[in-house]
Amino acid sequence: MDVFLEYLSSLPNTLIYILLGISAFVENVFPPIPGDTITAFGAFLVGTQRLSFLGVYISTTVGSLFGFMTLFWIGSILGRKFFIEKNYRFFKAADILKAEEWFRKYGYFLVLLNRFFPGIRSVISLAGGISELKPVPTTLLALISACAWNLLWILAGYFLGTNWETAKEKFSVLVFRYNMGAFIVLAVIVGVIIILAIRKRRKK
Repeated sequence: MDVFLEYLSSLPNTLIYILLGISAFVENVFPPIPGDTITAFGAFLVGTQRLSFLGVYISTTVGSLFGFMTLFWIGSILGRKFFIEKNYRFFKAADILKAEEWFRKYGYFLVLLNRFFPGIRSVISLAGGISELKPVPTTLLALISACAWNLLWILAGYFLGTNWETAKEKFSVLVFRYNMGAFIVLAVIVGVIIILAIRKRRKK
């Protein structure tokens, strides 16, 4: 990653904007890619006055949106049966079934919050397509989510300092704490839903 970031900083500004957008796109389609780190590096370059805030913000947001909608359309075209049978490593059948269950209850609300769920963003976009959500509201909500998320991380990267090694350490801690917090909140929500469902069945 460090070698890639060094290479990235050596490129012309226009090409850096393009690669930031591509990394945001790829991070949505292939979850193991650390797109948020690359976005933070773009914000660091804004802090050193190498890149413009607006340029980094637009390129990463457009990339995130296109990545989300690409998986949405793949899910919509290939359908539920295809992914359940294939049971891909990063799109496991069990995860898709859970996501489907959530979509039946919360639908577009999950799309609105998709960027704030680390690790399952791609599953949400894929499940949205499989669940046959309407494309127009899905696109608008995914755009709002990407705008909010990228703004937060670009501002965070911008204010972490002008020394990348120091900023990278701070950013790693920040990402870890956020992910832990998000997982805890998610676990609590799931726990509450399970408890309510059990109580409902007992009453019946």
